[in-house]
Amino acid sequence: MLEKMSDFFENRLDGYDEHMRTNIESAEEFYPYTADCLPKKENCSILDLGCGTGLELEEYYLFNPSARVTGIDLSQGMLSALKKKFPDKNMTLVIGSYFDVPFGEQLFDAAVSVESLHHFTKAEKVPLYAKLHRALKDQGYFILTDYFSLSDEEERLHRRNLISIKAEQGLGENECYHYDTPLTVMHETEALLEAGFSSVEVLKNWGATYTLKAVR
Repeated sequence: MLEKMSDFFENRLDGYDEHMRTNIESAEEFYPYTADCLPKKENCSILDLGCGTGLELEEYYLFNPSARVTGIDLSQGMLSALKKKFPDKNMTLVIGSYFDVPFGEQLFDAAVSVESLHHFTKAEKVPLYAKLHRALKDQGYFILTDYFSLSDEEERLHRRNLISIKAEQGLGENECYHYDTPLTVMHETEALLEAGFSSVEVLKNWGATYTLKAVR
């Protein structure tokens, strides 16, 4: 049975960090790499989309302990675990969907998202990325580390499977359920450019997991 997105993560809080570190291929490499791509300047402002328990932030605070981080996540349990990890850090934690939460305008030096955005269509992502684009300062940038479909057919198959499962279970089309439907890197890039980013670059990949940098 599909679970609503927030319920899925609330139900897996125990052991979540260990699972992500040990069961996700190359996680021991891509979390530190992602963190190293973020700004090092003192007191910079970072927006973390789908921050969860802050696995990327554990690595980032080693590089930049003074960073001011705004983290958005659907799971109150995840945010509570994150706050407990870093009681002394300058963090603003917001419970909700990053599709709905306002980001403000020209507030952040950079944004980051790791293993969170592979559940949505290109059409859903373009307005989200446009909102993110407006929230970044001049020359700000977005670091996205996630896994991607390796072909258009794979991308279509994921989406068809989700639609079929929803129909079988009588689930509403507008509710967000946890099921992976990753885009291809090309379609992700198109979404970012259509949202207003000036350039998108592939920085590194580990199999199907890629780190992209989108510059405002």
